[in-house]
Amino acid sequence: MNGEAFLKPDGQTEIAGDGVGVIQPPAESLLTAAKRALAMIAGGASLADILTNLCAAIDAQNADITSMVMLMDPDGQRMWPVAAPRVAGEFVRAISPLMIGENMGSCGTAGFRKGRVIISDVATDPLWSGLRDGQSREVALAYGLRAAWSQTLISKDSEVLGTFGLFHGTPRSPTGRELQLIEDAANIAVIAIEGERSQAALKKAFHEIKSSEQELRGIVDAISQTIVVLSPEGRGLYANRPLLDYTGLSMEQMMAPDPRGNPALFHPDDWARLQDERRQGLSRSVPFELEWRLRRKDGRYRWFLVQYHPLRDEQGRILRWYASGTDIDDRKRAEESVRNENLALREDMDRSSMFEEIVGSSPALQRVLAQVSKVAKTDSTVLIMGETGTGKELIARAIHKRSRRSTRAFIGVNCAAIPPSLIASELFGHEKGAFTGALQRRLGRFEAAQGGTIFLDEIGELPAETQIALLRVLQEREIERVGSSQPIPTDVRILAATNRDLEAAVESGAFREDLYYRLNVLPIRIPPLRERVGDIPVLVEYLVERYAKTAGKRIRNIKKETLELFQAYDWAGNVRELQNVIERAVVLSDGETFSIDESWLRGKPHRRSRLARPVTTLAEGEKELIEAALAASRGRISGPSGAAAKLGIPRQTLESKMQALHIDRHSFRTR
Repeated sequence: MNGEAFLKPDGQTEIAGDGVGVIQPPAESLLTAAKRALAMIAGGASLADILTNLCAAIDAQNADITSMVMLMDPDGQRMWPVAAPRVAGEFVRAISPLMIGENMGSCGTAGFRKGRVIISDVATDPLWSGLRDGQSREVALAYGLRAAWSQTLISKDSEVLGTFGLFHGTPRSPTGRELQLIEDAANIAVIAIEGERSQAALKKAFHEIKSSEQELRGIVDAISQTIVVLSPEGRGLYANRPLLDYTGLSMEQMMAPDPRGNPALFHPDDWARLQDERRQGLSRSVPFELEWRLRRKDGRYRWFLVQYHPLRDEQGRILRWYASGTDIDDRKRAEESVRNENLALREDMDRSSMFEEIVGSSPALQRVLAQVSKVAKTDSTVLIMGETGTGKELIARAIHKRSRRSTRAFIGVNCAAIPPSLIASELFGHEKGAFTGALQRRLGRFEAAQGGTIFLDEIGELPAETQIALLRVLQEREIERVGSSQPIPTDVRILAATNRDLEAAVESGAFREDLYYRLNVLPIRIPPLRERVGDIPVLVEYLVERYAKTAGKRIRNIKKETLELFQAYDWAGNVRELQNVIERAVVLSDGETFSIDESWLRGKPHRRSRLARPVTTLAEGEKELIEAALAASRGRISGPSGAAAKLGIPRQTLESKMQALHIDRHSFRTR
């Protein structure tokens, strides 16, 4: 067929015309042209350049053909030539623009029909009849166009983008191979046009996003709250100025892929505890909130309520997360203080039997109360000394109530009642995992007493390692939780009490000398009940009234003999022992006169006569009292009738004293 082009096996192009084979130089293949077009699209070349390059590659296939690409105007009614490297410029200008419609030539008709149009002879084909004078068939013939074949360019959304036209200088119909060439070229043109549109859309969207983000960043920086902009997956994109100022970090540090890579932006405990919750919250795609501790630039951590809000596009897809933080540290501390004070109140209720009013007017007691009034006005450490049952905790509470800390917590700790292995954790708290069984972080008694007073009863029973930690608290005014090296400032007044001879314990090496002097700043000695015999009648009257009211009884009289018996008794357990005896008598009483069974005190140690052998040391006195209690309980230590209960001291304390005084409990079982 006249003008048919095909590739020979050796890569040369042979033109078949009039039976004479004309060998052309190798032309660029369509595959190479397609690759070049794609490369130009990726390189950001203009659409006109890409389509012109495509037409040049098509034109190179045959010296007697010319190609042209026309693009549809946005009005959808006309097309404009954008690429026609071998078409005469006068013809291109003549058909600019080309209206689409029936009988508007090959390109105008193809754009109207949305399909391929083949005109084998421009001179006779009626499809050329609708063109106006300037674009008539005479004009086409004048520029040597006799055959015109056009393929509509259709987008993937079925939109007419334009046409690809192929013109020949002689009247003829295309071969099957030429039809495939037109179709392939049209497909490449569509790819180029849609690629350019996508690039333009992306550039526009990017520009809009950048402009919008700059505007949003200006707004975000003006907000006083700390704000972080996150990707849909939770990766940091931007942090506002207040957050950078708070942390002292740069934008690069804030946007580190792993927040733990920053200088501990989040508290380590919170990150380990909440990262799964954060991940789950982001995956649910709905607003959520977490409470984190964020590190301030001075190294301190403060609590923040961080609220996560998604920003969505028109299709509901998440574009950004905005995490805004509100400082709630003061609120958290207030809540913690309330919890601590509630804990203290519950402990107070559990020990209500010990909270009797300080009753009495003896000179010995008045001297103690005068000391209380003086020391209460200071924040100095007080060491309260006295025998078991003399009311050391009552004196400590009286000091607290008259101090400037009276509105804050009063936390009492019996050091002898806590196992030595747990005393440090009880006083100073522990971190999660500090030891076996430490499943979560726990605040100690010192933190619970923050701003208030802590009362350390039986201070002489502290283990040696805890004595060192307490000495540091007194010196540095800071604590460290077990399992942590982070110091925590503490503002707590320390009141300590003991029934032991601490000076003797210092001499024996059982108690640190430096700690003793730190504790013994303001010593107060509480006299035993035997040294304030004049207070016994008043105490008896007060306690009888109290227990009678509790038992729902009415007692009007107290026998004189009973008071004399009470005053003659030695009261090794002091006021606590007196309480126990009176409560038992009230419960068992039937009438309105209070009395006791003399046998309750018979065989117990009474006041020694002046002829009795004097006790020369404190240890001797303790040993006599313990042996008497063991004899009365037949060697039994614990339980309601045990020696510890009779002496009014914890079982552990009694066992410790027996070991120190070399007392064998088994020797009393047969007595």
